[in-house]
Amino acid sequence: MSEPSFTDCASDTESIEEEIEPKLKYVRLINDLKNILSKDAASCIAVHTKFICLGSHWGAVHVLDHDGNLIKNVQLKPHAVAVNQISIDVKGDYIATCSDDGKVFVQGLYSKDNNHNLNIGRLMKTVALDPNYFKPSSGRRFITGDDKLTLYEKTFLSRLRSTVLCESEGFVRSLCWGENFIAWSSDIGVRVYDINARCSLGLIKWEEHPGISLENFRCNLRWADSRTLLIGWVDTVRVCVIRKRSTMELANSDLPEYLVDPVSTFQTEFYISGIAPLDHQLVLLGFPKELDEDNKSLRPQLYIVEYRDNDYTDVCTDYLSLRGYKEYTVNDYNLDVLIEENRFFIVAPKDIVIASPYDLDDRIHWLIQHSKYEEALTAITNANTRENKKYTIENVGIAYLDYLLSRKLYDTAGKLCFKIFGKNKGMWEEEIFKFATVHQLRSVSPYIPQSLDCKLDKHIYEMVLYEYLKMDSHGFLKLVKEWNHQLYNTSAMINAVLEHLLICEIDKNLYLEALACLYSYERQYDKSLSMYLTLENKDVFNLIQKHNLYNIVDNMIVELMNLDQGKAIALFLEKNRIPSEVVVAKLADHAMLLYKYLDEFDKTDSKNQYHGQLVKLYSIFDRDKLLPLLKRSKHYPIQEALDICVKAKYYPEMVFLLARIGDTKEALELIINELKDMQYAITFCQQQNDPDLWNDLINHSLDKPEFITFLLQSLGTYMDPTVLIKKIQPNKEIPGLKNSLVKMLCTYNLQVSFQEGCKKILVSDYFNLHNKLVRTQQRGVNVSDQMFCGACHRKILQTDHSRRDSIIVFNCKHSFHERCLPDDLEVTNCGICHETPTNYHIFSD
Repeated sequence: MSEPSFTDCASDTESIEEEIEPKLKYVRLINDLKNILSKDAASCIAVHTKFICLGSHWGAVHVLDHDGNLIKNVQLKPHAVAVNQISIDVKGDYIATCSDDGKVFVQGLYSKDNNHNLNIGRLMKTVALDPNYFKPSSGRRFITGDDKLTLYEKTFLSRLRSTVLCESEGFVRSLCWGENFIAWSSDIGVRVYDINARCSLGLIKWEEHPGISLENFRCNLRWADSRTLLIGWVDTVRVCVIRKRSTMELANSDLPEYLVDPVSTFQTEFYISGIAPLDHQLVLLGFPKELDEDNKSLRPQLYIVEYRDNDYTDVCTDYLSLRGYKEYTVNDYNLDVLIEENRFFIVAPKDIVIASPYDLDDRIHWLIQHSKYEEALTAITNANTRENKKYTIENVGIAYLDYLLSRKLYDTAGKLCFKIFGKNKGMWEEEIFKFATVHQLRSVSPYIPQSLDCKLDKHIYEMVLYEYLKMDSHGFLKLVKEWNHQLYNTSAMINAVLEHLLICEIDKNLYLEALACLYSYERQYDKSLSMYLTLENKDVFNLIQKHNLYNIVDNMIVELMNLDQGKAIALFLEKNRIPSEVVVAKLADHAMLLYKYLDEFDKTDSKNQYHGQLVKLYSIFDRDKLLPLLKRSKHYPIQEALDICVKAKYYPEMVFLLARIGDTKEALELIINELKDMQYAITFCQQQNDPDLWNDLINHSLDKPEFITFLLQSLGTYMDPTVLIKKIQPNKEIPGLKNSLVKMLCTYNLQVSFQEGCKKILVSDYFNLHNKLVRTQQRGVNVSDQMFCGACHRKILQTDHSRRDSIIVFNCKHSFHERCLPDDLEVTNCGICHETPTNYHIFSD
């Protein structure tokens, strides 16, 4: 067999925008067949999984293997003229042939038993062996067709008995036997016959075609399975299904058990030379209706179609260049099929071609030839690797990789490497040099293995880094940060960066940052920290925390604060890794930085020793926090704080500090003279609760009429307002005096009324509680035999009636016999609970 050179896919034209992926591959049969067809011509074919039977125009039947070689021990020359049809049983033990010479032969390939040589004496166009002819119990049946359909079967003493199954319907033009059913065509249509029930299932009548004589067209019949019949006649296709009738239909009728249901009927644009099934589709051998410009036949086509109720869709069309096709008619072509193998045999008088669906290797080969590498890779990835022999993910992927590199699609090629190489170290190390050759290691760098359990040779990673170093400073820094430093030699990379810094003129800071990372990998942390600080790079904080470098940052505190105060302070305060004394000492000459640090430090330690410094810093940078600090803390020198506030003229703070040291009079003077806030003054006097301070307030207000007005309106709540009124000088002009006096009197009366109301409530409560106490103490106390004397510890109630003792029960519920208490003392309290007199009850039996 040879590779095909006789098909074109989808079109007969030379210019095709995009080739459609073929569904079938074609191979021409050669070897011995080539010699046979050079001397004779093929007239019909029948195929079996074991061999091929080819009928010739000279009446010979050639038995070939599937490569076109003659099977030497089988020589058949049964007919004098062209063989019309060949039939083979299921097992491949017997074949039957017929011809226009009127003869029918049944020939055993392995045995001469049950052979037949019949001379019917009429033109024999069709013959069909029982598929189970090889079985002794089958009856050794076969059928012939001429002007009637005749069944032959073996009877007693090996005689043949003939039975006419059908006649008077015209000439039998084709015949097909499939398990229990037989289908044949005649002049009026196709009839299906149940060979077991010996009854017809119905006639499928054929429509008339104007201008076309049906006898000039072979009816192509094929059983797709035991219940599905395919019919192709002229340009019409019918798909029929044999269905079993329902029980209800069979109950009261003489109808056959089965019926024929045409599930699809459609018309094609070509004449049909053969029909066969392909999974859920159909394969049609088509003969063009048109002729070429020389009035010659055009090339036949092989169609794969999907059928519906009354229509079909063309899935794939292949134009076949068979030898001598221009001289042939529609009936010169034959199509046979090995359904279980999906292999199709296309027969012309001088040529035989085998078509079969593309397997995985074929499909991938076609896709690669047409540069459809992505589809090829997807196909082999999704397929079971045991199905293909030639192609693997690796060799298809490498071919795709070479294609992408040739097209300079480097980024796509880089992504592909990850897909096809995975963790295959050998392939990575072999194929990555293709990127190095074109200086495109950067395209594959995101995808090369980066885990230590699948790391490549260190030289690979160093090549990638060196390319980034020369061509992409940002990418170089990114890789240095992201890659595990154990993948490559960090010392070698440090030297490479230092050499590059001598000649580079741009992006030096990026290379210095990468150098800082590399120094940290080499545990040269002092160099790394110094370089980060020089670059003012905030990664220095991560480096310190990651490697616990707190003990070497003492001399970098100011620089860290200048770089990022928030991160620096968080670093200093983290678990007290850096002593506060060290930080405060280093920041002593940087007041603003010291303020920021101590302000955050105060949040972690409210009793810290730096409140004295904080007072000064708050007075400079954040006065709003000064007074709250003065109020909540006792850990600062008050006099120093007062001096600071005096110097800055912070009067509210001075008032608080003066009051704290006991100089309330000076504090009050500040409120009156500097703050001029009478409400504050009154509140201050109230907090101090000092009568002399109230007098000072009044005295300081006598020469200020507006203050007197405010005091008249507010003082009545806190002290006797007559003290103020008596001190006001006669003829003193006071604004709003009348209203102030009215308000003062109302406030005073309200206070007096409030006090009297409270007094009434208290008196009422006193008498109510006293009455309640009296009632409670006069209430009886239950004494039971479960109670014991607190002195003698015997039961308080005696069972001896001759002896009756008085009982004393205290309000605490302890009880005593009166005789058990001392006689010389007046007992007024419980000796167990109280030392002071309490009330008690005396009970007498």
